[in-house]
Amino acid sequence: MMRPWILSLLFAGCGALVAASVTVSGKPGTAVPLLLLFLLLAVLHSPLVFPRSVGAEEAQRRSAADGRPVVYWRPGCKYCLRLRFRLGRSARRLHWVDIWQDPAGAAAVREVNDGNETVPTVVLAGRPHVNPDPAWVLAQLGG
Repeated sequence: MMRPWILSLLFAGCGALVAASVTVSGKPGTAVPLLLLFLLLAVLHSPLVFPRSVGAEEAQRRSAADGRPVVYWRPGCKYCLRLRFRLGRSARRLHWVDIWQDPAGAAAVREVNDGNETVPTVVLAGRPHVNPDPAWVLAQLGG
């Protein structure tokens, strides 16, 4: 599925175009940092920075078994990125559901957000929390 990668591909493509135009205009020393900046943005907005996503039903089953929260997210969401980076290594302890890859996950988010796909939506013990403070999520993990 290409949808999660569209933003990353746009950043990489725009970076290549900008770097090429700067190089052609006679400033190759400026082109390299610009290209690296765009590539960094491409990686940050890709699914690569998030732990492996599972389906909504699997995440709910795992959460019921181990009590860990389920995080519904999508690539390119700055609030999801903020949550992911503030959680650090603890992010692996949550169950992540990419709503762009899982229609059941998108439906679950719409159900608790008045029809909107507002992410991140963290579900803990059956209660949804929309865009929670990362410190709160860490406290729920006991770390």
